[in-house]
Amino acid sequence: MTVRKLAGVTAVANVIVVAAGLVALAVLPSADGQGAARSKVSAPPLLPAPTLPAPVPATVESARKARANELGKVPVLMYHRIQKKHLASIDRSPAQLRSELEKLATRGFVPVTAAEFVSGAIDIPAGAHPVVLTFDDGNPTHFALDAAGLPKKDTAVGIIFEMAAKHPAFRPVATFWVNREPFGLTGEAEQAAAVRWLVEHGFEVANHSYGHPDLRRLTAKKVKEQIARQERLLARLGAPASTTFALPFGSQPVKRSVAMEGSWDGTSYQFDGVFLAGAEPSVSPFHQDFDRRAIQRIQSNGTAGDCRKWCSTYWLEWFRKHPDELYTADGDPASISLPKQLRGEIGSKRSKKVIEY
Repeated sequence: MTVRKLAGVTAVANVIVVAAGLVALAVLPSADGQGAARSKVSAPPLLPAPTLPAPVPATVESARKARANELGKVPVLMYHRIQKKHLASIDRSPAQLRSELEKLATRGFVPVTAAEFVSGAIDIPAGAHPVVLTFDDGNPTHFALDAAGLPKKDTAVGIIFEMAAKHPAFRPVATFWVNREPFGLTGEAEQAAAVRWLVEHGFEVANHSYGHPDLRRLTAKKVKEQIARQERLLARLGAPASTTFALPFGSQPVKRSVAMEGSWDGTSYQFDGVFLAGAEPSVSPFHQDFDRRAIQRIQSNGTAGDCRKWCSTYWLEWFRKHPDELYTADGDPASISLPKQLRGEIGSKRSKKVIEY
């Protein structure tokens, strides 16, 4: 398999995302909001759980039957606001999100979190394809509960659970990269309740910086402050330490290493993966070309204008026509399966058994 090189396209797309994001970003307050106690989450109503087969040790025969290719490409989809009225080109309506998730579910895609993806913990059935659903900024349209304690119907979480109820193999998981007011909530007790609900239901809530600045415009010290302050907030809210980070606007700091790890005022951070706002699928975390400092994403959008070749509608159709380019699982999280002709492209094995066919 030849990994397609689209560096020029990616650079242009990141500029577009930056411009759109500047329009879309809401004004955020400047206070840390110290001292609020963690809020206890009441027992939630029953929600659909995925129906996935138990992992079975892979063999050469089973890998061949599944047409497994765990060096293939993985779509990491990027979403912002989910609302009927589009205020920016990167907004998607609830109907558009439903349509896209329906397409993914019926084509054999199974969601994994960004943390699972970068760690190589991709535990999905044989023949299935991982997809990473990522939501930036912690917008109120991503998550809110109704009076019954269920995710509101047209929020991102509500739609994900709706899809899981309709397609039991579709895992209801996603990654939410949030800033200083997760899901539009201003009180830390409310923020903690929301974050803990999501974490307890298998979602990843992770760092997107404190104030959503363009990190390229900041000194290394200021970059570390932005990331550490948000990590400190997430710890107060009950989220696990972030292992992934999404660059605001997809903009890398001048000193790229400070986006991966650093410390400020006694708070340290270290990420397994840093995500861009780019224009193409990611390579497999097992592929030799995988760069955990700059992981590609695909903007969820149609094919108008600049999106005609690098947004989700284009790429999902491209994968439909080129299924052999996709990451296809062997059903065994303890092994990496691939066609023999790709053996020279394997990078990190992560102590897994390698099966070639």
